[in-house]
Amino acid sequence: MPAAQSRIAEGDRRGDPLPADLSDRIVIDARLTRKIVSYQGNRKAPGLRWMRYKEGFSSDLVRGLLEEAGARRVLDPFSGMGTTVLTACSMGIESVGMDVMPVGNEAARSIIAVARDIDDASLRRAADRLVAHVAAGGGVDGAESRPFPHLRITRGAFPAGTEEGLGRARAFTAGVSDPALRAVLDFACMSVLEEVSYTSKDGQFLRWDRRSGRDVSDRLRKPHIPDIGTALSARLAMIVADAGAVRERYGGPRPVVRTGSSLTGLREMRGGSFDAVVTSPPYANRYDYTRTYALELAYMGYGEGEIRALRQDMLTATVENKPKGGAIAAAYGGGSGLPSRAAGMAAGCARLQEVLSILRGEIKSLNNPQIVRLVENYFAEMALVIAELGRIVGPGGSAFMVNDNVRYHGTDVPVDLILSEFAEQSGFRCESIRALRRGKGNASQQMGRFGRSEMRKCVYHWRKP
Repeated sequence: MPAAQSRIAEGDRRGDPLPADLSDRIVIDARLTRKIVSYQGNRKAPGLRWMRYKEGFSSDLVRGLLEEAGARRVLDPFSGMGTTVLTACSMGIESVGMDVMPVGNEAARSIIAVARDIDDASLRRAADRLVAHVAAGGGVDGAESRPFPHLRITRGAFPAGTEEGLGRARAFTAGVSDPALRAVLDFACMSVLEEVSYTSKDGQFLRWDRRSGRDVSDRLRKPHIPDIGTALSARLAMIVADAGAVRERYGGPRPVVRTGSSLTGLREMRGGSFDAVVTSPPYANRYDYTRTYALELAYMGYGEGEIRALRQDMLTATVENKPKGGAIAAAYGGGSGLPSRAAGMAAGCARLQEVLSILRGEIKSLNNPQIVRLVENYFAEMALVIAELGRIVGPGGSAFMVNDNVRYHGTDVPVDLILSEFAEQSGFRCESIRALRRGKGNASQQMGRFGRSEMRKCVYHWRKP
C-alpha cells in the first residue's frame, strides 16, 4: 500500500487533541476505502466469496501491503478466514495463519483443499450426490439423519423442513471417506446456515425474525428464506464453478492454518522467522463472535461448555471475558520475561491509564461496569501479542495491522496510538498510522447522549530497523 497522502492536524474533527508523540504519524491515505479494509472487497473473489465472513479485509489490501513490504514469509496471528495466507500463497509467499475461531479456519482449509487436494470430477460428483440426498432423504450406512446439535442460543433457528434437510446433509457428509472432500462438503453446509435460518448476524449478537417463535422485537424480517436444498445447491455450484480459478490462484506455497490463540501460540515461533505480518485483531468493541457464529459452531459440534471455553480463549473483546494472567503464566512458565515486560508496557502507558481512570470515574454511569475490565484486559493482551511480534519479525521486516478506535460513554479510546506505543517499545518503529478519509460513527446510543463524532479507522505500519 503506497504511503499515505495527507497528515491529520492534532485535535482535528476526529477526536480530542493528541499528545505530540506518535500523533504526527497519523496520515490520511486516500487509497484506503471501507471496501478495501473490509470483507466487501472479497465478495467476487473465487474461494473467498464462499462464505459471508464479515470480520476480515480484502485480498487487494493484503496484496498491496505484501508488495510494499517485499515479503518472503508472512504471519497473520488473527487470520480469520485466511485472506492473508491465501493472498500470500497466490503471490508465491510462504505464510502461516493462526486463529482461535474454528469457523474461519474451516473456510480457509476448504479453499486450500479445493485448490490442492480434490479433483474437479470428484467434487462435482460428491456435490450432486449431497444435493440429491438432501432432497430425497435417502439413508447413508443406515443413518437417514443426524439431528442438528443445537445450543440454547440456536434453538428455533430453522424452519422445520430446513432442520430436517440439515440432518440429512450431516448424515451424508459423515459417510464420505475422503477427509478433504468431507471437509469441503461440511463447510458448504455450514456456509449457508445464516441464509436458511431465521437469524442475521449483527455485531454483538444474532438478530431473530419473529417467525422463529422467539420473543424478540420485530426489527428483523427476512424477505425470503430459501430451503436448504436450494441454498446448498447454489453454494456447491459456486464452489464447483470456482474450482479452476482457485486451483490456479492458490497453487503457490501451501499455507499453514493453525487453530489456537495467539496469546499462547506465538511463543512457540522462532525469533526473526518472519519478515512480514498482516493482520486485524478483534476490536475492543464488545463483539462476541461465539454468539454471532453460534449456528456455525453448533454445526461443528461445539457444546455449551466448549463455547464458554472458546469465548475465554479469545482476545478480550467482550465483557464476559475474565483475566487470562493465569493461563498465560502457565503457558510461558518461568523461562520468559516477555509477559511481565508486556504487562509493564500496558501499566506504563499514559494514554491507556488516562482512559481507564476516566472510565473508572464514570463506572456507575456505564451501561456495563465490566467495560473497564474489558478495556484493561484488551490492551494487556495486545501488549503481549505485539511484544511477541517484535521478537518474531526479523530486522527490516514490517507489521501491518487494521484496527478501529472505539468510544465508551463519550470517552475516545485511541487504540491506534496505544498499540503503536507498544510496538515502539517492542523494537518496531511506527512508520505511519494510515487513516481512512472518513472514520466510523459512534453507536446510536452514544450519539444521542454525546453527539456524533467519528473515530479513526486505520492501518498501522510498524517496521523493524
